[in-house]
Amino acid sequence: MSRIIDCYTSYKARLGEGVFWHPLYQKLYWIDIENKKILILDPKTNQLDQHLLPKKIGTIVPEKQGSLLVALEDGVARYHTSTQELDYVCKLEQDKPDNRFNDGKCDPQGRFWLGSMHRDAQRPTGSLYRIDNDMTISTIEENVRVSNGLTWSLDYRKMYYIDSPTHKVVEYDYNKETGHVSNKKVCIEIPSDKGSPDGMTIDQNGNLWIALWDGYAVGCYDPNTGQQIDKIEVPCPRPTCCAFGGASQDLLYITSAYHELSEETLNKYPDSGCVFVAEMNSPGPEVFFFG
Repeated sequence: MSRIIDCYTSYKARLGEGVFWHPLYQKLYWIDIENKKILILDPKTNQLDQHLLPKKIGTIVPEKQGSLLVALEDGVARYHTSTQELDYVCKLEQDKPDNRFNDGKCDPQGRFWLGSMHRDAQRPTGSLYRIDNDMTISTIEENVRVSNGLTWSLDYRKMYYIDSPTHKVVEYDYNKETGHVSNKKVCIEIPSDKGSPDGMTIDQNGNLWIALWDGYAVGCYDPNTGQQIDKIEVPCPRPTCCAFGGASQDLLYITSAYHELSEETLNKYPDSGCVFVAEMNSPGPEVFFFG
């Protein structure tokens, strides 16, 4: 069985998200949305670098030249961790001041898929966008409440997407060459008593691993049957996102949050907000870079 083997307690995120393993640097990257920070950890030395940005961060994705694309509250910027330079590359949702960005990642061709949500998570004012390599922006979905997990099938013929309050994972036919999606349908439904589906990744067997907010777990689901086939119990109520990494891509890194938890709950689950590490039976793919 998959199991938690480590917990990085050097930083507790109010709202951890956007985790990925950088295969070139062999470091772990993630964000704290509410505290406007990018976190970079070297697990070999336990050195943690913290980068404070001027606005809340929805997600980050790597670029091949070593920089990051960062979803801020009003658009996407390029951030150079070595110099701490921040330059906007495109503006988005400036007409929606009550929205913020939440989760996103690059597809196999290096396009940036990025979602938004209303800050109170109750109103369907969010959208899902695709940003092509030339910074052309396409709106893929509208009337979204909490845009969340994204991943692609191993043969790149399907894309999976979560709007958290629906408690559903939807599947699209995906054209790798154009980025076009079609034939949307529900492939997984998660009962509300299991938690709310949040961040998501895929393993080499084609199974989806989904962080379950308020579910104390990361669930594993077969998208072909919709059935849950495995589960990693996490010692905190609110796991938020997960990604494969490590030298052999066989570790699952799980971010979490202490956002809006009661003092009583925090006393019971003091590692809320930490990053947990699970040893996996099956590895998963490396992160896709922008461009």
